[in-house]
Parts: sequence; C-alpha cells; structure tokens
Amino acid sequence: MDITNIKQLDPYRWLISTGGHPIILYGSRILIESMDDKVREQITHVAKLPGLVGAAMTMPDAHWGYGFPIGGVAAFDAEAGGIISAGGVGFDISCGVRCLRTNLFVTDILSQIQPIADALFHAVPAGVGSEGKIHLSMQEIDQVMQGGAKWALSKGYGVREDLDYIEEDGCIDGAVPEHVSDHAKKRQLDEMGTLGSGNHYLEVEVVEKIYDQVAASAFGIQEGQIIIAIHCGSRDLGHQIGSDYLVSLAKAAQRLGIQLPDRELACAPILSPEGQQYIGAMHAGINCALANRQIITHLTRETLTTILPDIEIETLYDVSHNTCKREKHQVNGKLRELYIHRKGATRAFPPGHPALPARYQPVGQPVFIGGSMGTGSYLLAGNPAEVNQAFASASHGAGRSMSRNQALKRWQGRQLVDELAHQGIYIRTKTMRGVAEEAPGAYKDVHLVAEATDLGGLARRVAFLRPLACVKG
Repeated sequence: MDITNIKQLDPYRWLISTGGHPIILYGSRILIESMDDKVREQITHVAKLPGLVGAAMTMPDAHWGYGFPIGGVAAFDAEAGGIISAGGVGFDISCGVRCLRTNLFVTDILSQIQPIADALFHAVPAGVGSEGKIHLSMQEIDQVMQGGAKWALSKGYGVREDLDYIEEDGCIDGAVPEHVSDHAKKRQLDEMGTLGSGNHYLEVEVVEKIYDQVAASAFGIQEGQIIIAIHCGSRDLGHQIGSDYLVSLAKAAQRLGIQLPDRELACAPILSPEGQQYIGAMHAGINCALANRQIITHLTRETLTTILPDIEIETLYDVSHNTCKREKHQVNGKLRELYIHRKGATRAFPPGHPALPARYQPVGQPVFIGGSMGTGSYLLAGNPAEVNQAFASASHGAGRSMSRNQALKRWQGRQLVDELAHQGIYIRTKTMRGVAEEAPGAYKDVHLVAEATDLGGLARRVAFLRPLACVKG
C-alpha cells in the first residue's frame, strides 16, 4: 500500500482523511506497506456508507475481501439511518475459533501425536462438501438455527459448562429461520459437525510462551500445556444466506436511493424490512456455527479420550469473527447502541464487561489470533475501553498475504506436509491442493500481527501456541 498520503498517528495507527468519516488503519509500517491497495480502496468505500459512527477501521491482519476488506470494522447507528451489509459480515457467517484447554502437557502426548492426528482426521470430516454422520430434517435444521450450541447440548454433544464460555452463551437471540431460504437449509442438512475447507482447521497446540501471567492464570493455562483450536463456521448454510441477501439488499439500496460506492457493499437500513430480514437470517447462521463448533468439540473429546483416558477437555472460549452484533459503546462520552460489523475481526470485550464469564472478568475476554499451519497462534486478552478505540475489536488471524491461486503456483502440498513433519508438525488433509493454498508462506507473519494487535491497544498478548498436529480440509 502506498502510504504517501496517510498520516501516522503513532507506531501502530494510521489515519486517512477523506473529508467525511475518518479511516484508521491498525498495524506497523511493515504490515501497512505490505497490504494491497485494494484494502485502502475498500475501507474508503465503507466510510461513505450511511449511519457510520466514528471511523471505519482495519485490523493489522487486513486484506482484500468482498465488499468490506477482511479485517474491517465499522459501527452503525440504526436510529441515524445506519445500514447492515452482508459484505460487512462475510459469507462464512460466524466463522470463529473454539479454544479448548486440556489437563495434559506436551510430555504426556508427544509420543502419540501422530495417532492423535490420525484419529481426529477420521473423527471430524473435513474438506469441500464434507458430510458428517449427523443427518437432519428441515424441521431439525430450524431447531439448530434457533438453539445454537444449546441445541447441540440438548442432543448430547458436550457438557453444560461449555455454554458459560461461548459468546452469546451459545445462542444468539433474534434468529428467524423463516428468513433463511430452503436452499440454504438443504445445503446444511448433512454438514453439522464438519470443518469444511480453506483455512478451517482442528489443531493440537502446545503453550510455548507466556506473556501475561495474570491473564494466563485466569485462562487456566501454563507453559507446556496442550490446547486445542477449532476454526470453522456455518458452512454452506452461512454462505447461501450471504449469497441470497446480496440480491435482496442490493434491491433495497436501489429502492431507497442509497448510493453504493461499490456494488459489493449491497446494504439496507437496519430498521428497514430487508435489513431486519437479513439480521434474522444472519443470527440463524450464527447459531448454526455455534452448534457446529459445539458438535466438533464433542467429537474431539470423544476421540481423544479413547487414546488418552486421563485427558480432561474444557472450553476456554469460543468467539466469532464474521458477524454484526448489536452492542453498547461509549461515543464522545455518551452510551450508544450500535451495530458493529466485524468481518475477519473478533470481539475483544474489556475487563469487567458483564457479558464475560466471572472467571475472566478481572482480565478481559480471551481473543484468539490463528496463524497458518506451521507458524503458531496467539491467545490474547481484551483491553479496557480507554485503551481499545476500535469498538472492542481485534485481529482474528494472520491474514493472507497472497491469493490461493498464487500459493498454488508457488508450493506443492506433498512437499509442505513432509517439511512440516520434519519440524514435528503433522498435517492430515483430504487434498494436497488445499495444503498448498494454505501454505504458511501465503500468510502474513503472525508474530508481527500479534505484536501490532498488542501494541496498537486492541488486545494484549497472553500466550504463544505452537502447533503439533493439524487437520485441514
């Protein structure tokens, strides 16, 4: 990105003045300069949308997306004509990370890491069009969209304590399955409890380094401990909701005379019929994703217990990074109800926030920055509101530095799997093409992203997690 006309506010915040709403880019100089110019173009378009409150923002992992850049954050006020945009949520609605804490340490499992990788690969279906052992009726998929992780728990998937550590307590209110097309529902009937493809994964990790001992203690982790990360979303149902509503929201924008700076930013006023229909459908997609991660948590527990009888697995936290949430935030000293679009960005509530479990109240919400396979991930904690000036938002991952097609031209999947195995990282996948597309070198440096997230005030580093085994689609 050309930074010639961008004002540097401090080492990790950059301002673009447009004459209207400001644009804030979070990241170090290295990260900002490495971003595609399309990121700047897209977030500039976002800043022109009706009802925006404050600045349009990008997180340190930002890259080119559909409509909004991935890593884009924007807040809208419904009472001021604020809009809801499917491009500001993303197609994989409520894609997120479930982080699981175990009672075992790397010395307890290292000799069995390859059998563990094999067992998880066979237990949790992954890949394009992957189907699981759960087959639902249309009535049951409606129940999933209403009940989220609570529905999964009622069917025997997981334990009651899981819900205490899931965003929205495992189920968001306001889901309206009737606003989801039958086509979207049919695509999901056989996909519950599956990872999908792309950058989704099920990863066994070890806590390599602790940065914040107080927060780590609250999170129940210490060096050498085994952590499990589940990264997936609402699968084909969420994608179809996004596709369906791009059409209806575009028609609404045209009907209401909303001038779209980019047709990919199809949107409607939050309080319009079309806006409310999309919100009801989106919430249904969020609950589908929460149920999906809950089922995979159960399958993971069930599988690892057969290999490691003494293992105990608890949900550390589950948070989404493709949503629009209604939240209350202080703006110029006044508490306002806003709709926060976070596309490829995660919520990072501060210490003391009433939505957090009591265990995390003193230190803030757990935040997960997932790296690419082979590089590691970070666990962070939310900062106080006076420190985080991005509506309690933070980075969600390393962020791509090149397209999948570019990665395919540069790497061979089989070679990558072998190289990672030599490093003690065991990859299990249905397709070597997918491995090449997700090559570690196709992503930004996760250490730089985590550092910028920390020093930019978005969330503070708690621990670095090194991968041991990874199931990929």
